[in-house]
Amino acid sequence: MCRRAPGRQHRRHGVTGINKVGVVGLGTMGAGIVEVFARNGVEVLGVEITEAALERGRANLTGSTDRAVAKGKLSEADRDALNDRVSFAVGLHSLSDVDLVIEAVPERLELKRAIFAELDKVCKPGAILATNTSSLSVTEISVATHRPNRVIGMHFFNPAPIMKLVEIVRTVVTEQSVVDDIEALCTRLGKVDVTINDRAGFIANALLFGYLNHAVSLYESKYASREDIDAAMRQGCGLPMGPLALMDLIGIDTAYEILDTMYRRGGRDRRHAPVPLIKQMVTAGLLGRKSGRGFYTYEKPGSPIVVSDPEPAPVPDETARPVNRIGVIGSGTMAAGIVEVLAKSGYETVFVARGAEQAARAMERIEQSLNKAVVRGKLSEEDRDAARARITGAHKLDDLADVDLVVEAVVEEVSVKKALFEAVAEICKPGTVLATTTSSLPVIECAMASGRPEDVVGLHFFNPAPVMKLVEVVRTIRTSPAALATAVAVCEAVGKRPVVCADRAGFVVNALLFPYLNDAVKMLEASYATADDIDYAMKLGCGYPMGPFELLDVVGLDVSLAIQRQLYLEFREPGFAPAPLLEHLVTAGYLGRKAGRGFRDYSTP
Repeated sequence: MCRRAPGRQHRRHGVTGINKVGVVGLGTMGAGIVEVFARNGVEVLGVEITEAALERGRANLTGSTDRAVAKGKLSEADRDALNDRVSFAVGLHSLSDVDLVIEAVPERLELKRAIFAELDKVCKPGAILATNTSSLSVTEISVATHRPNRVIGMHFFNPAPIMKLVEIVRTVVTEQSVVDDIEALCTRLGKVDVTINDRAGFIANALLFGYLNHAVSLYESKYASREDIDAAMRQGCGLPMGPLALMDLIGIDTAYEILDTMYRRGGRDRRHAPVPLIKQMVTAGLLGRKSGRGFYTYEKPGSPIVVSDPEPAPVPDETARPVNRIGVIGSGTMAAGIVEVLAKSGYETVFVARGAEQAARAMERIEQSLNKAVVRGKLSEEDRDAARARITGAHKLDDLADVDLVVEAVVEEVSVKKALFEAVAEICKPGTVLATTTSSLPVIECAMASGRPEDVVGLHFFNPAPVMKLVEVVRTIRTSPAALATAVAVCEAVGKRPVVCADRAGFVVNALLFPYLNDAVKMLEASYATADDIDYAMKLGCGYPMGPFELLDVVGLDVSLAIQRQLYLEFREPGFAPAPLLEHLVTAGYLGRKAGRGFRDYSTP
């Protein structure tokens, strides 16, 4: 059950009897947990195994609180009061009088079991023993003690003083009173808790690490560059970090241990089997930020500053063809948005609709969008009028005879697109680049239908096109270097961030996004957690702008199912098979917000 989540009911507990807390392990996470408790008036004892490790832990805490003071997020008086609540000691024997111990040592089962066996001897009988593990079995840790009923998982997220989520992990023998006390404690700490049962990866990591592992596989296969993969997920999905940069932050070795544990504990799902490159990087000492080098190179170990270390550009060193006039086929929302983007950037643009009526409606939509931009101060009246003057509406493909680039933005039906490319290829002059905005269909089918496949690329804009910065530029095995360079140059000219990738289902964004969404549906289907809990876990634990079920309802369950089916058909990966619950909801007509009901009901205010 989530605690303190907006608009959600929760149990009300009495005042917890937890007044003194011990934290074992004072690395970045352990020191952060110490800070969380001390900030909220709880007496804390930080414990390490050596004096040197203790000093490093003390420095971690001091560095964090001093940064908070420098940023104006903590007063000097509050920092001093916080420090007064913290004491330090070497050795587990010092924990004899604490009410709760939280273990935050490296993710190694035998190490954690050894610590819990010793804590069982040292701590008073009523003390609660908690592990901060992010992937190991809390049950397997608990049986190292004679009090497994008082052992619980308390998984904080990094950085602990900032991240709101705590996953509370109960085993089959954990006492309800222990769960109640820890939930009450989370409320006292100002955290949002999600109480779940003990299974591999819990909520957040079970969903996050499959996605991260898949991103590494795309990079390992040279499908796209590291910069393009990270930019795609930041700008296409609004994520706070790209997956490879996030792997560097987490630590490549830590990620490997979590994936390996989840693979072994979670039914040996191949998508959690660590990609070979990850193990190779660990062996080579490329551990991410903490070692100064991972997928990126950093200024020094521990620094977040990336040193310029560009990889070879995915676009060949080829001169782009000149583009002055562009044609857009379609009159829907996406087509209108692309027309607006092109015209505002100075391109003479002609769009072709199915008839005069559709062309008029599309022009009206474009003018409304331009006027809104003026009202919001994002466009001057002069620039609006100039953009409008560059746009010509038409309803015959013959009007595309003299354009330098054609962008097709019609319905996602391969037969329709193939017929269109066959017709356009006969009309357009030699050298005209022909582009499709498909988000899921094979670009090569359009290319071969055209009879001039060397001129065909994918240009997958994201909706709304005037706002979203990302464009996936898709090259087929027949695309010429000049056509690819031309498409990239146009994207850059209109202020977009082009991400170059090969022609395979999902391209970059959908290939990474939709298996993650599908995994969330499977987690809900298994009754492991509620849709609310899963959404809160990903928003508060991973910083995602939307939870998976919020996003599915916005995208449309039918659209999501179609994309997931396409991914499964192409890759034949068992884990990509659409969740039965998703298929059932679509069959029932529960398609998300547009239908008034999806994973949530939108029919009432």
